[in-house]
Amino acid sequence: MDFAVYTKALTKIYSGGSIGVKDLDLRVSSGEIYGLIGPNGSGKTTTLRIIATLLKPTSGEVYVYGVDAVRNPLEARRLMNYLPEEAGAYRDLSGLDFIRFMLSVRFSGRRLEEAVGEAIDIADLGRDLNRPIRGYSKGMKRILALSVVLASRPRLLVLDEPTSGLDVERSIYVRNLIKMYNREYNITVLLSSHNMLEVEYLCSRVGILYRGRLLAEGTVEELKSRVGGVNLEEVFVKIKGESN
Repeated sequence: MDFAVYTKALTKIYSGGSIGVKDLDLRVSSGEIYGLIGPNGSGKTTTLRIIATLLKPTSGEVYVYGVDAVRNPLEARRLMNYLPEEAGAYRDLSGLDFIRFMLSVRFSGRRLEEAVGEAIDIADLGRDLNRPIRGYSKGMKRILALSVVLASRPRLLVLDEPTSGLDVERSIYVRNLIKMYNREYNITVLLSSHNMLEVEYLCSRVGILYRGRLLAEGTVEELKSRVGGVNLEEVFVKIKGESN
């Protein structure tokens, strides 16, 4: 299996009968940046959490680089790292201690020190790294968490709203980092975002989710051409209209 992510008939039905995702067939090729877009409740976070092995599907199959992520979640986790939309942090740790603690789960010795140094450079928080995280803004916590997942250099990065809480300058900085890590280290990226401009800039392919179903996918240009949309926002509105 040559895909970084492969799902077949992936379905999650929550208690009460609400549909998280329904019969999702997703193929993410190794080395690409794939974006999921859709409104709140469309199934983006559910899909990412299942792939990241934090949520069990009701039915269907999930593979990460050929590893069955449902049956062998620990093995699958070694291949990826996940940034949730609301990434928590240990409030009483300093930023530096948080970086070291999180990366020590994956690395030791010299490789750990290299990864810690890399994360420090990415976070670019200066003296604030020595302060307790409880005093950080939402944006500072976000860049701190992102620094750890990037510095871990997994084969697959799963990012839920990667620039949530960041100002314009930091958002641009993060997007460029994601592109650079994808290009230089051949890291596959699967992300969700409400920011359509961000998705257009970053993603080689895009999937449109609505009410748990994949309505359409393709390159940004293919999707625009299909419905005559000027941008992804127009594309989404028109394809959603078709589905209704």
